[in-house]
Amino acid sequence: MQLPETLEGWLALLEARHGQAVRLGLERVAGVAARIEVAPQCPVIVVGGTNGKGSTCAMLESILQAAGYRVGLYSSPHLLRYNERVRIDGREADDAALVRAMAQVEFARQETPLTYFEHGTLAALALFCEAAPDVLILEVGLGGRLDAVNVVDADCAIVTSIALDHMDFLGDDREAIGFEKAGIFRAGRPAVCADPEPPASLIAHAGEIGAQLLVSGRDFGFRGDRQQWAFWGRGGALRRGGLAFPSLRGANQLLNAAAVLAALDELRDRLPVPMQAVREGLMLVELAGRFQILPGRPTVVLDVAHNVQAVGVLAENLSNMGYYPETWAVFSMLSDKDVEGAVGRLAGRVDHWLLSGLEGPRGVPGAALEARVRAAVGAADVRVFDTPAEAFAVARESAGENDRIVAFGSFLTVAAVLPLARASR
Repeated sequence: MQLPETLEGWLALLEARHGQAVRLGLERVAGVAARIEVAPQCPVIVVGGTNGKGSTCAMLESILQAAGYRVGLYSSPHLLRYNERVRIDGREADDAALVRAMAQVEFARQETPLTYFEHGTLAALALFCEAAPDVLILEVGLGGRLDAVNVVDADCAIVTSIALDHMDFLGDDREAIGFEKAGIFRAGRPAVCADPEPPASLIAHAGEIGAQLLVSGRDFGFRGDRQQWAFWGRGGALRRGGLAFPSLRGANQLLNAAAVLAALDELRDRLPVPMQAVREGLMLVELAGRFQILPGRPTVVLDVAHNVQAVGVLAENLSNMGYYPETWAVFSMLSDKDVEGAVGRLAGRVDHWLLSGLEGPRGVPGAALEARVRAAVGAADVRVFDTPAEAFAVARESAGENDRIVAFGSFLTVAAVLPLARASR
């Protein structure tokens, strides 16, 4: 078989090869990882959780880079380019490096079937081992215990939040999901939980394996006012004070930032980070699509919120933005999500709903989405378009200069809108 020579060719091959996008289990991935000798020689931070993983990884990367470390970061999904998933020293991996790593995994897997995500994860790990960064940050794709990222032992694990999502794979309540998230913890190593009310299953698992569990509000946390905030750690002692708020917007970002500082505090013997690096990293961190407010008028807000908890946070953040005459929502969501529950969080906050279906087997057709949204929001203005881009174009033409446009519901929604929104500024 002739192997692809381009990244686009590899991604098309991986998408076509396996119809099952998610295939939980570590035996296959671990076997291939052993053949390509994936064994990072630097401290590894693994980040899991329902929401907040991307923001947490971005803050870790920004702070550690400000401290002078070469950082490897693996995250998913991407918004505009696959290369976004693999960053080394602040730069996205180029196509040639990814093609080489994809081929390395292909030769090593032999007859072992791998999903798109598993193949890409192993390729990223191969690149990181070649680049030899000072520290590695790995974002879990789904769950934790059986996720491909979990073939690497975390020196410190962070679970950001536990909420209902991906229930077909992880279980139908927070206890079941919490157990899956806790699978990234390791015996004798720090395990940071940013959720101040973790399920008993997560606490129990950490105790059973002997992980050093730190829970937000119990073992670490934050306090502050509208001007600055402070982080406190073990024993309630003030660790870092006079901090500016993270440049990532949103009421939940201090929960994520405190978890980041708790993790760095636990790794301080191997990765010392000065106060100036913390301040600089928090001020400079960027992450597209996480309550991202674009400059100009009308105001455009982009948020990849795609489950009930995340949309609830979006609703709170929108409420804190001040007064806008009208809010226009550009919305689409995948079929395995709780559309009614998510949309219900914004009922009364949105004046116009501009909906579209999404491509792929998990996409909800526009007509079906319309019925579900109407059931959740009542008699609001609801219209359906073929694509998120078309919906955004109508919102842009119809909104007054003092209005607000909010595009949310999926990474696919934001990815379709982001280039158009930037071009219209």
